[in-house]
Amino acid sequence: MKKPVIGYLYNGRGLGRDEELFKRVAKKKNVETIFINTDKWADSDDLREQVKGCDIVYNSSGDDFLIEIEKTIEEFGKKMIDCSKAYYYTEDKWMFFLKCREHNIPTPKTILLSEDIAEAKKDLEKFGFWPVVLKRIDGTMGEFVDRAETLLGAERVIRKFWKKGKERTPIIAQEFIHSPSYRVTLIGKKIVQTAMKNNKGWKATGVYAKRIKRFPVDKELKMLTDKIMKFVDINVCGIDFLKKGEDWFALEANSAPAFDFFECEREKLAGMLVDLLKEKARK
Repeated sequence: MKKPVIGYLYNGRGLGRDEELFKRVAKKKNVETIFINTDKWADSDDLREQVKGCDIVYNSSGDDFLIEIEKTIEEFGKKMIDCSKAYYYTEDKWMFFLKCREHNIPTPKTILLSEDIAEAKKDLEKFGFWPVVLKRIDGTMGEFVDRAETLLGAERVIRKFWKKGKERTPIIAQEFIHSPSYRVTLIGKKIVQTAMKNNKGWKATGVYAKRIKRFPVDKELKMLTDKIMKFVDINVCGIDFLKKGEDWFALEANSAPAFDFFECEREKLAGMLVDLLKEKARK
């Protein structure tokens, strides 16, 4: 029987720890791997040549610029995990809020701000939650997330985002809930890991968490996770929750979640990822 061939999108100077681990685990499972450095591809013909032998391609990065590469590979007729839709629709923080509201899943109160600064300030005054968390609708590792205590502070954050991003990407304003971030990682819609991320500061998501430990999934959280996975089109997913008292609030869903919270579980998760990709490649 022909070995399945899995393409693996990554960026950087060379293979990192995650790539080397994936390569080693895949070899044990009799899977061939083709690593494609997205920093080095020259044009669509070059990319087509690199992926032509792949049965399926995995995108290991949540970076925004990879969306176009994903869509190009899909146009070549190749299966992607996760698909481009997951990046430009499901991961959109405003769309996620709307979907949660539609399915009666509790979230922090959220509004979409106008791209006109005067109107955005009116939106915030009417919203009335201080301090307020401001986020771009896209972005990874908490890069475009900040908190403001006042209207003037909020204006500074908005202008900073616009200047840093070099475009007026939409921004949401969100109720601030003081809570650790509770990450639930799923592979193939199955919960495979939990990680409570905490920090002395107010940011606990992304690279800001300093203390991480496992936590049990109670009945309510399992129910919310199952409901979210019914509308989130992500096969390898990390869902972040907050907690206020005994109540859970869904914050966001992420594709290509980190597997490095607990070193002792890293290889196990890589193996589950390879198994999922093998299964999807056969379909």
